[in-house]
Amino acid sequence: MNMHHQEQISEIAINDSTVRKILVCQLRQIGDVVLATPAIELLARRFPYAEIHVLTEKRCAAMLENNPFVTTVWSIDKKELPDLIREIAFYRKVAAEKFDIVVAFQQLPRCRWVLAFSRAPVRLSYPPAWHSRWLFTHWHPLEPGYSARTKANVLKPLGIAWQGEKPRIYLTDEEMDNAAHLLEQAGVAPRHQLITLDPTHRRATRRYPARHYGRVVADLYRRNPDIRFLLLFGPGEEQEAMEVVRQAGCDGAFIIPQHILTLRQMAACMAHARMHLGNCSAPRHIAVAVDTPSMTVLGSTTSSWTFPSPEHDHIILGLDCQHCNQDTCRRNDMACLEQLAPQVVTQRVLDHLEKTGGHPAALRHRQKTAAV
Repeated sequence: MNMHHQEQISEIAINDSTVRKILVCQLRQIGDVVLATPAIELLARRFPYAEIHVLTEKRCAAMLENNPFVTTVWSIDKKELPDLIREIAFYRKVAAEKFDIVVAFQQLPRCRWVLAFSRAPVRLSYPPAWHSRWLFTHWHPLEPGYSARTKANVLKPLGIAWQGEKPRIYLTDEEMDNAAHLLEQAGVAPRHQLITLDPTHRRATRRYPARHYGRVVADLYRRNPDIRFLLLFGPGEEQEAMEVVRQAGCDGAFIIPQHILTLRQMAACMAHARMHLGNCSAPRHIAVAVDTPSMTVLGSTTSSWTFPSPEHDHIILGLDCQHCNQDTCRRNDMACLEQLAPQVVTQRVLDHLEKTGGHPAALRHRQKTAAV
């Protein structure tokens, strides 16, 4: 491998056949791990003889299960690493795999520990702070655009460019069948148009008000009684999600899971849905990854999180202060979300359902398989 000076971002000359192991560091969040899957696929194509390892947090690892481009997932479980000594031992174990290339999509302390122990000839990331530059051999500036594209652009020194690849979650037939059974047991019939609804978010600046979501659900259900909403929520979000049900006042419109769905159960259920509706959080990226059309209500975040295709869209009020990307509202009125009228969202959802048309991804997949 011909190495360039640290300051250079030009393409790295590498003999493909000598690259045997690559480590990708993407610890969190769940949506970001999903958004890293196109870059992982591109690495696998560029270096067909290499194993691809991924360092991530345990709660995100499910998004990489059955991924044909991933050889090994190194899951960081804080419960199993209760002190610094055991943490360092784990990072040394990962680095001992003798990677040829390490790609860090994040420069968090735990990523830096692995990089510090690694002797990989190529250690690539986006431009680091001055005090971390010694950890990397190469970096490439982040470029604006769709978030998965931004991650893939870090790989440009390796001669890799994003060509519109989608995030991917690879579900098994068993997972798809189990999701179909779960929905059937919950009363979802073939005539129903299933919409997965993600009304929660831990950050208020990204959370469309529950009363607005309730109005949207009620209006859609009134216009089309065959619409059903599968309510999605995570640990600690049950009360927030159930407030939407209370505000809607039409219990028959909802499918409420008896327990919190695992990430892969949620993904499989989404693959059976006609559409996903929700806030700017992980489920919107999961929808893209299982080929389900999506509509996202945006508050503080930017449109760069929306996959660039007609199947995926977002709604934004368009205030001058958007997109602030802040966790708290500087105006103290949350106008970007509060003033976005439910009837506007309702109409956009109806238009999107009509535009995307067709059948859920799960049914299209079965039809394609049967034809083959």
